[in-house]
Amino acid sequence: MASRFTFLALLTSLALTGCGHALPDYPDFNAAAWRKDPYGCANKRQTLLPALEKHRDELFGARIGEIDALLGHPDEEELSEQSEKVYIYYITQGPQCVATHPRANGPRLILRFGATGALTESLFPVSSTR
Repeated sequence: MASRFTFLALLTSLALTGCGHALPDYPDFNAAAWRKDPYGCANKRQTLLPALEKHRDELFGARIGEIDALLGHPDEEELSEQSEKVYIYYITQGPQCVATHPRANGPRLILRFGATGALTESLFPVSSTR
């Protein structure tokens, strides 16, 4: 019985770790500066975004914890009915910078995670590479 439990525990852990991947280091992206600019209120993220977007394909499949480590806690978070999670990071200063942090429609990085916690879609603002 114990070996059956051990086998099931091992199988479960392999299944959970098999979804997603660890992120490499991005020497051209200053993650610490990104994290120090919550809600984009210091306008630092705008200059950092092109370097992050260069690695867009590498971000695909990353786990939520890896994105948290890279970008910090999102400025906003949404949950959908299908157990999907959406992270929103504001890029530039706007109405979200007042004390109550109201939702704003300015430039945002939107990251969607599937039910397994892996990044399935990244929506960068249109003007980030132009």
